Amino acid sequence: LCSRRLSLFFKCVKTTASSPAPTPTPVIPREQWGGKYEFLLSCIGYCVGLGNVWRFPYLCYRNGGGVFLIPYFIMLFFTGVPLFLMELSLGQYGAAGPITVWKCCPLLKGIGIGMLCVSTLVCLYYNVIIAWTFYYLGSSFQSPLPWSCEAIANAGLCGNGTTGNGSINKALSPTEIFWNRCGKMCAVFTCLCLTCVSCSERVLGVVHSEGLHNPGPVRWPLALCLLAAWIVIFLCMLKGIRSSGKVVYVTATFPYFVLIVLIIRGATLEGSLQGVAFYLTPDWSRLANAQVWNDAASQIFYSLGIGVGGLLSMASYNKFDNNVIRDTLIITTGNCTTSFFAGFAIFSILGHMAWKKGVPVGEVADTGPGLAFVAYPEALALLPGSVFWSIMFFLMLFMLGIDTLFGNMEGITTAVLDEFPQLRTNTLHKSLFLGALCFCFYLMGLLLVTDGGIYWFTLIDSFSTSFGLIIITLFMCIGISFFYGVNQFCQDILDMICHCPPWCGKVLLYFKACWVFCTPFLLLVSEHISINVDICC
Repeated sequence: LCSRRLSLFFKCVKTTASSPAPTPTPVIPREQWGGKYEFLLSCIGYCVGLGNVWRFPYLCYRNGGGVFLIPYFIMLFFTGVPLFLMELSLGQYGAAGPITVWKCCPLLKGIGIGMLCVSTLVCLYYNVIIAWTFYYLGSSFQSPLPWSCEAIANAGLCGNGTTGNGSINKALSPTEIFWNRCGKMCAVFTCLCLTCVSCSERVLGVVHSEGLHNPGPVRWPLALCLLAAWIVIFLCMLKGIRSSGKVVYVTATFPYFVLIVLIIRGATLEGSLQGVAFYLTPDWSRLANAQVWNDAASQIFYSLGIGVGGLLSMASYNKFDNNVIRDTLIITTGNCTTSFFAGFAIFSILGHMAWKKGVPVGEVADTGPGLAFVAYPEALALLPGSVFWSIMFFLMLFMLGIDTLFGNMEGITTAVLDEFPQLRTNTLHKSLFLGALCFCFYLMGLLLVTDGGIYWFTLIDSFSTSFGLIIITLFMCIGISFFYGVNQFCQDILDMICHCPPWCGKVLLYFKACWVFCTPFLLLVSEHISINVDICC
């Protein structure tokens, strides 16, 4: 037996010596951020999006004012921050996109595919919001503003006995005519059940559509705005992180400048304190409502961008020894602080609007597109120099939307380039791929800018980023903790941080406990509440 093994050994050695050496697979160099500030600004710009401006303030006052901060921060500390660190660490250690990174545990590769699917849906409808912003930004250069009472077209809508931007019929204010025409009501299935929302005449044209089955023709002004938005995305991402990393120096910082200016301006207006009080007045009984906790969980996912693959992809371009724990704390703190202070900018001006119209703040406050494209433009129309403030506001919305879309698109492109690495070496092929991807998104997005496009927009917005994201992050957390091994994952993080400060090791113990116990439990509870809410409706 021993002689047979020796003969086989020498035979293998002889064969190996006579056969040519295998050609080593060339390692394609991977891009890296030009500096740590580019990564931080890109992540902050990705996380701080439109939801911070129009969704968080509304959820805060709808769910008990300042009381909403209690479930919000609980979900942030035990779900949002741990998952944020997990996604950043996974991307940085594996130096790969949402699909290829699961080479550490091929069984979980479906998580990356799920991330890619959700990111595709988000990109599809998110740029439509940017197209609406383009439309309003272009309209803001008119004086007077086309949705103000000073516009000649709105002379018949504003009664002589009313003040400010009010109207004889409260359902037909100029801003609602510009965005929504309330003469006809349409049933739209939203995440809160069958809800009647007003149809749009000027911007959306829903009065010419009967529902999902009848989208109607494309509204070409919006189609051109959507095309312009995708061209901007293509040009900014043409050279990968080398170009988008430079753009974020402007797009990630400009919104903060506008928010500070709006907070200062809002504080000087009559009735602003009324709006701030409405925003923060606590209603302690709301803590017993499960919907409040569900809203807190959904806002954490919506705001931080967890589970879409954007964070993972951007972290994959980091240097291996980057301190991901420090970056996680900086980005999540900056994001949630922005959400909180954006409420002061929004509700101080809405309070002035309510004071001028002589109505409670609750009657002028709205959520989602209704806040950004109806209530707030109407408030801006009441300010001296309304054209300037309108341009600043919609330019801020444009910057916020572009930054978030950078992250989502980076997740898709990184996943494809990692699966087909030869595209990275050929600049022309890479540019053609990015152009084809943007053009395909544009063609699919045309459905959302038809007369009935708001139906499809609401459908995708309601069901693409809630249930799916919780499922994806739940499996990611369980997979890393129990399949890959939470101890091994923590050791990987320590290996990346060469000079680990003492506090990093202690904080990592907290994250380890969250990944194993707290985060999966809270995700399961959120999923249960979400399902019950849908069944109730």
